[in-house]
Amino acid sequence: MASEMENLIARAESLLVRLEGLLPAPVPETDWSVHAFRWRRQQGRRFFQAVTHPHRIHLADLQDIEPQKQQLVTNTRQFLRGLPCNNVLLTGARGTGKSSLFKALLTDFASEGLRLVEVDKMDLVDLPDITDLLRNRPERFLIFCDDLSFDADEPGYKALKVALDGSVSAAADNMLICATSNRRHLMPEFMKENLETQYVGDEIRPGETIEEKISLSERFGLWLTFYPFDQEAYLDIVRHWLSHFGIKRVTAQTRQAALQFALQRGSRSGRVAWQFARDWAGRQALRCS
Repeated sequence: MASEMENLIARAESLLVRLEGLLPAPVPETDWSVHAFRWRRQQGRRFFQAVTHPHRIHLADLQDIEPQKQQLVTNTRQFLRGLPCNNVLLTGARGTGKSSLFKALLTDFASEGLRLVEVDKMDLVDLPDITDLLRNRPERFLIFCDDLSFDADEPGYKALKVALDGSVSAAADNMLICATSNRRHLMPEFMKENLETQYVGDEIRPGETIEEKISLSERFGLWLTFYPFDQEAYLDIVRHWLSHFGIKRVTAQTRQAALQFALQRGSRSGRVAWQFARDWAGRQALRCS
């Protein structure tokens, strides 16, 4: 009898071990001591994943976008002091510093309680849950969605609209929704939609499809646009990053190389300037080694 009981217990323990392997791991405790987080979904679990090594960049490193930078900094200072402020949408040319601005805000204002939570577009449907988890925290959170764009009927589209301006519950005072996009209205726009436009006398009335697309971007109170850099602005940024890598003197040869580098990539952006500076500084260091 005793041996049968031991055998039964052993089988039960074996079954429990196998069942535990099928169950999802418990949700990890959030490390609130860090400054940046990602909202993650894994095996049915949803949680804040701490980013222990965030990308460090300072506002002073972002060149030739002073008007946009100043407006964003002012809005952030209002937010940190609990004053009225707006959700933020940055749109425009690629590589002009839109995403880097939010990373720089975190770097420069983390000591004042600013935190950043990166949320993927597909996870925007979780915004109500994110709000509930953060509402009573003492920190101030930027809910950041990078390179945002939607196709028709995506669930995140409606969830974002509600979170910005349409929910029965009040928005959390310690949260701002911040997004970047290369699309002005966050959704693709088609020629056929212009056929819905009506002309009544001197008045132009956009069609319902266009109005629906505009309605999302209009819910962001602070809307900043970024434009491609001209040649001199691009070279200014090159000089800044070369200085960052210890190259103080920019020769005619360096200038010509920077322009050729941009030409090969078809863009004079801040991102391209950064890439050139890394390449050039690395090459110079290699020659001297």
